[in-house]
Amino acid sequence: MGAGPDPARNGVSNHRRRRFDVRVVPHRRRSPLRLRDWRMGTKLATVLVIPSVAFLVLAGVQTQGLVGRTTELSDFARQVGIGRQITDVVHQLQQERDRTAGELAELRRSGGGGAARDAAIAALKPLQSSTDAAVQELRRAAGPLADADAAWQVAYSAALEAYDQVVYIRAAVPPAVLASDTILSNYHRAVSALLNLLAQPSPGEGRRALNEAVLRYVQLARVKELSSRVRAELYAAARAGRYGVEDQVELTDLRAQQLTALGAFRVAATTEQIRRYDAVSVDPAFTAAAKLEEQSLPSGGAEPKVLPAPQWWAASEQRQELLRQLEASVVDDAVGRADEASAGQLRTTLLVAGGIVAVLLVALLISVLVGRTIARSMRLLRGQALRIAQIELPDALDRLRQVTGGVPEIEVPAAVVRSLDEVGELAEAFVAVHRSAVSVAVEQATMRRNVNLMFVNLARRSQVLVERQLELLDGLEREESDPDQLENLFKLDHLAARMRRNDESLLVLAGSESTRRWNRPVALGAVLLAASAEIEQYQRVRHEQVADLHVVGHVIGDLVHLFAELLENATTFSRPDTAVLVTARPEGHGAVVEIVDRGLGMGPAALAEANEVLATPPAADVAASERMGLFVVSHLAARHAVVVRLHSAPDGLVARVRIPAPLLTPAPPMVELDPPVSPRMLTTTLTNLPRVTAPLADDPAPVAGGRPPGVAAQGPARPPGVAVPPDPAEQPVAGRRPRSVTVPRPGRPVPVRAEDVLTPAAGPVAPAGGGWWSRQGPAAGAATPDAAPPTVPVTGGVNERGLPVRVPMAQLAAVTQPARPQEPAPRHDPDPEAVGGMLTRLYSGVRRAEAEETTEIFLPPAGGRTEGGHQ
Repeated sequence: MGAGPDPARNGVSNHRRRRFDVRVVPHRRRSPLRLRDWRMGTKLATVLVIPSVAFLVLAGVQTQGLVGRTTELSDFARQVGIGRQITDVVHQLQQERDRTAGELAELRRSGGGGAARDAAIAALKPLQSSTDAAVQELRRAAGPLADADAAWQVAYSAALEAYDQVVYIRAAVPPAVLASDTILSNYHRAVSALLNLLAQPSPGEGRRALNEAVLRYVQLARVKELSSRVRAELYAAARAGRYGVEDQVELTDLRAQQLTALGAFRVAATTEQIRRYDAVSVDPAFTAAAKLEEQSLPSGGAEPKVLPAPQWWAASEQRQELLRQLEASVVDDAVGRADEASAGQLRTTLLVAGGIVAVLLVALLISVLVGRTIARSMRLLRGQALRIAQIELPDALDRLRQVTGGVPEIEVPAAVVRSLDEVGELAEAFVAVHRSAVSVAVEQATMRRNVNLMFVNLARRSQVLVERQLELLDGLEREESDPDQLENLFKLDHLAARMRRNDESLLVLAGSESTRRWNRPVALGAVLLAASAEIEQYQRVRHEQVADLHVVGHVIGDLVHLFAELLENATTFSRPDTAVLVTARPEGHGAVVEIVDRGLGMGPAALAEANEVLATPPAADVAASERMGLFVVSHLAARHAVVVRLHSAPDGLVARVRIPAPLLTPAPPMVELDPPVSPRMLTTTLTNLPRVTAPLADDPAPVAGGRPPGVAAQGPARPPGVAVPPDPAEQPVAGRRPRSVTVPRPGRPVPVRAEDVLTPAAGPVAPAGGGWWSRQGPAAGAATPDAAPPTVPVTGGVNERGLPVRVPMAQLAAVTQPARPQEPAPRHDPDPEAVGGMLTRLYSGVRRAEAEETTEIFLPPAGGRTEGGHQ
């Protein structure tokens, strides 16, 4: 069975990702008032907004001026357009006024009788109705101009007020109770107010053509008004049958004003308008009225002629109509010019406003595109930098830190920003920094690998010397008969075993596999006993409630090492008079082993730090040499997905080891074999040997009246040469002697080590070998070189399908034996340089093989079954 996936080998663990998956925290608090602390988006928005706001302010000022001029021209056009309604009201008032002047003269001449009064009312009623209708049309047309300028509103109010006076004075016409000048002056004032309103439109400064257009129809309206007043004076004289005292003076003044107004009109009028006036002046109706008017002029001292009233009214009315038509055409010209100017200004304003909006939109679009490009590049660059800092570089460092063979090639991704601007150059700089960091990490990994190889070579050499020392101690222990010397040899034997474990710790920290391998399942209790045999104070370890569980073979060496480190830590940091309790129980699909001591314990901070080291195996450094056991346990646990945690206890510390289910296996089938199978079995019966008592390693020091060293405790007498059987709780392990120790003789037991505990616990050894594997090769006597090679393949029985089960390396003898009789090889002296080169290549191959991951070879046990009981 495998040990399960190793997250440290296959990728970044979840702990590592959580550790690096954080946001970049600024080194100080960001201030919104400090420009350099602003985000890139805020800076880009500021760079975009400030010029845009300045442009909008300038464009707004320009647009406001254009809109003001457009509004001004629009109001001017509407005021000029309402001139049609004003001239219509003036024309109707002139008709009513001139007829009223004649009717008043007739009423005064006839005395104001009933018939004359009725005739005056009947003649004036239609004219008054026409005037009222024209005023109502003017009011309707002036409604949209309610928000016009104040001057126009004042003139409009004055005109309406004057008209209201005309309406009020109409009631005084039929009875003729008021003087004619009083009544007619109201009409004159109303007409004058309307002409003032007609002259109010102003296009503003710099528009002479529009001002002249207004001036033209105003001058023509005054010409028409003076002509109307001349008609009223002549019609009143015709109805009265005579001229008054002041009539000739009034007529002369009116004609002079008319000529002046006509001259002003001809000066301001266009050629086309003059041509049209000339065409009107030669019209027969106009000429007839002019001839009649000439008769009323005094000539040669003669009195002016009183014109016939009906004839004069008819002729003058036609002339007024011709002037009305000319006036309407001139007003239409002015309205057309005003509308054209207003429309042109509106188009200009819309074009300018549209241009401003278009330019602003284009500027905004370009700015947004550029800003998005910069922001996207910065965002990509930031993401790549964070990904490099938090994921890629830590992953690369983890891969390089956990490398066991050759240093792998680390691919550095290209820059995510491919632009040629400063951001692209910054991205390339990030990639260069990443590449430099990876190069430094590769160099460090290479250096660390070389250092690890040095550690491995030194540890291998030390292991060879320790194994040779252990073999030498075995021989000395078998030949020694002095109990004191034998005790010293036992101590040396135990120190050598601890030295071998220190060498294995160096191999663990260097990332190398252990040289001791086991290929068959072993009981968990035997593993814990083997771990106890690896420590110095083994007497204090008590195994309680050990469940009947078995561990797969390929992890036994690492588990023994792990438990030995924990047990040594528990015995070292607890009082010598206390016991260390070891319990093992199944939990879930795995098993839990607890090691409880009654020692000093650890503080909360130190306990958290130790658990952090156990959870995340750190790299080997100076701290590893100071706290070797903790680092070794961390690496061994991570190698096989074993969870080790330390917990505080009321009077000590509890080390809880959780063994996962893949490391457990059912018990192998039991095969009875004649004991003993090994001279180093844990429980060896010592018989037929003389007994020599020696002091126990755990006996208390002698006191007054007590038992002196070397003297056995009081108890029942035993026959000479019979050893006292050991207590099950006091089973002998490395360096500890039973309470009754016999003098060593040939075949006597020696100090028990871990392999002595595990060899009988695993059951019989397969015919093809098996058991504890090391780089020294099989033990002596494992192969018989003189045995004849088998003629047929050696099998280990048949499996469930009836197929033979091959025994590995059973044919080795046939392969290694020569096919022809051996002849004595000619003797020659080897070349020293050739031998040196061959040894150099040999050691180079050995180092390369050690650098690679060790491949485990599992040999099938007897019966053709593997660890899990499968064929």
